[in-house]
Amino acid sequence: MDIQEYEIADVKLITAKQFTDARGSFCEIWSDRRFRSDVENVTFVQDNQSVSRLKGTVRGLHFQRPPFSQAKLVCVIRGSILDVAVDIRRGSPSYGRHVAVKLDAASGTQLWVPIGFLHGFCTLEDDTEVFYKVSEYYSSEHDEGVYWNDPDLEIDWPVNPTDAVLSDKDQRHPRLSELPDFFTYNP
Repeated sequence: MDIQEYEIADVKLITAKQFTDARGSFCEIWSDRRFRSDVENVTFVQDNQSVSRLKGTVRGLHFQRPPFSQAKLVCVIRGSILDVAVDIRRGSPSYGRHVAVKLDAASGTQLWVPIGFLHGFCTLEDDTEVFYKVSEYYSSEHDEGVYWNDPDLEIDWPVNPTDAVLSDKDQRHPRLSELPDFFTYNP
């Protein structure tokens, strides 16, 4: 497992070692022991899968507030996405900044999005499937978000805002400046 860190050190890109031969390829995409020792000591309680039919579909920016906060481990099993994690931990030196990385099925890369971050993605291909593990069960009462195209976040989305495919809910999220402080940075 190769782990790449970013300026926002808590977000990590994980690439599993792939073994290829005439049949195709094999890789170990999940190992509880390795993840706990090399990335984060976390227990995942739920696996989620989304299918987006159209290129330019945006899902996010989402999070769950305490006490049902979720960390996520995200990968693509068909197609590709621009995956985004935004730091919303008050007091963090990277508050309001983001990591944006392309994830695709061919590379097998995964993005670790810890608690205290917004998460969202934009599909780069039609019929894209995203699979992610979460560290807490879904709670509709704690489900929150920030407007995906908040200009203060300066995310360079790969879709024109008028062409983006969004849910009604994602179009109504507040801007980051309107969000209460749900998370505090603890170095």
